[in-house]
Amino acid sequence: MNTEAVNVLVAKNPSLKSAKAKLEAMEPGAYVTHRSWGFGQIQRYDEGNQKLIINFANKKAHPMDPAFCLTTMDVLPAKHLLVRKETESQHIADLIENNPAQLIVESLQAYPNNATTAIDLELTLAQAIGEDKFKRWWSSAKKAIAKDPRIAIPVKKTECYVLREIPVSAEDEILESFGATRSARRRIHLAEQLVSAAEKGESKTDLTAILAGVTESVKDSNQLDAASRLYGAAVRDDLAALAKVDPATLEPSQASLISNTRELPAIAEKIPVHFQNRFLQLVHETHPVESRDLVFALLKTSQGKFTTECINFLVEHGHTDELAAVLKRWQTEQNLRAPVLLWIVKNRHSKKFARLLHDMITPRLLNAIFFAIDYEALQSASARRIPLGDILSDDTELIGDLLAVADPETARDLANTLMLNQGFEELTKKSLLARFIKIFPSIQSLVASDAEGREEQLLVSRASYERKREEYETIVSRKIPDNSKAIAAAREHGDLKENSEYKMAKQDQQVLMAQKSLLERDLERARITDFKDAAPDQVSVGSIVDVRSETTGHSSRYTILGAWDSDPENHVIAYKTPLGLALLSKRVGDHVKVRIGNSEDSYTITGISRYADALTAKQASNA
Repeated sequence: MNTEAVNVLVAKNPSLKSAKAKLEAMEPGAYVTHRSWGFGQIQRYDEGNQKLIINFANKKAHPMDPAFCLTTMDVLPAKHLLVRKETESQHIADLIENNPAQLIVESLQAYPNNATTAIDLELTLAQAIGEDKFKRWWSSAKKAIAKDPRIAIPVKKTECYVLREIPVSAEDEILESFGATRSARRRIHLAEQLVSAAEKGESKTDLTAILAGVTESVKDSNQLDAASRLYGAAVRDDLAALAKVDPATLEPSQASLISNTRELPAIAEKIPVHFQNRFLQLVHETHPVESRDLVFALLKTSQGKFTTECINFLVEHGHTDELAAVLKRWQTEQNLRAPVLLWIVKNRHSKKFARLLHDMITPRLLNAIFFAIDYEALQSASARRIPLGDILSDDTELIGDLLAVADPETARDLANTLMLNQGFEELTKKSLLARFIKIFPSIQSLVASDAEGREEQLLVSRASYERKREEYETIVSRKIPDNSKAIAAAREHGDLKENSEYKMAKQDQQVLMAQKSLLERDLERARITDFKDAAPDQVSVGSIVDVRSETTGHSSRYTILGAWDSDPENHVIAYKTPLGLALLSKRVGDHVKVRIGNSEDSYTITGISRYADALTAKQASNA
């Protein structure tokens, strides 16, 4: 806008006088960024309507009131990165591709004082590079930028990238940051960078003063938890070796920090990934006699890459046979956790672990996988993905491998388990069941009948329904409100990232919400029955069934009741159990086979009566 046009606006609206310079900068050809419309270019000023005509990417020749633009739009300087992408497109494209550090230098030169916040710089770079490509590009570019002595890199995103007047080496910048911070965690991180540089021969610094600072932080800081203190001690000892100081003279020693074996699982959970192998070696050196058992205990609760590290450690130290035995025992006890199961299925074709895993790839492992997925789904109560469920879905050969030695009855039981699993969406269940049916076509009938049954609702007794209803009311009226109070109280304790009470309360909230959702669904499906509709000559829900084991000759009596009525000690079973399903619709004299896990038994039905009749007779005798 020219001076005359600006003066007309100011005369009409005197409050614009203080913004006269910005209005004059809104001249034809100037590039701008708008809060809503993004990057654009001013084409002209329509004096008749007193409107700026601006071309934005998705709004060509868009008219805008200059007064409104004062608070929603910025005029960019000619050296701004987004402007230069338009005016010097080839040069900027070359910097993006080949010289990210120089791109940052030239970007900072466009700002007053050659500095801007990390947030602003990243937003600008994302616009220039493209949102879809920026994340990967920035991850790689930061490594080059960190080595450039001209650029001061902020610790936090709210702080500024600064173009230095006098270049400073990356090492000097680390030393400067180390001297300026009192944070123990930050000091350990900076010391680790110096160790890395020194090991590559890139450091010329006297490490003695740095060693003293890290030693003080590890020894006295109350900012560090046990895992951070141990890792700090390891970095300190690396520094000491480079400074030609005997690490054995420094306290606390790494060995003393893991002397209490009860603390090892909590430490292992928080140590950096690249320190995990070293941590296991330290456990071995500190506790040579019991190290094997300690690593087994760590494996049982391990997560992610640490699972692999624990298994590799045990194999490399000659414990393959013991590991195979322990994995089988955990499987029998249903103690195989999801991370270990995930490792097993990922490595099932590995030659290195063939002897270890040969006997594990069975239908029983698939049952353990379903159990772990179901458990994790119930505990998480969120939309986050379950890795074990993902690999079962994505690895198209996995179900076939696990069912290779299965018989039709075992496959049928596992298919039924899948259909009741909480960890899969319905479409995923259908996809997985199709793999079952491809191997065992007879399962198709089970799938159809179960799907129909689930739509028809669950048969339950009034007593079991009231128990479920009471459980639901307790969660809704007492446990969830109490949990909300606990979350509110935990918030008042400060930093949520380091607030264990808050984290535990939020985890409890997830579990409670999952339980509430599951109970609501079950109660909606429930149909209360008094079991008086049971047939007298055919096993149905509400039958008392006498059976004789064909293996042992032993006779037993089972009462088959509703889905929530199981009482194994009194031989009351739910009709949804494997034995209940096997007996349904059978008559006296029929033979049935029941497989539960790896065990199978055959029964002959010797008698059928009605639970309702027995209950009536009992009430009459008590009257």
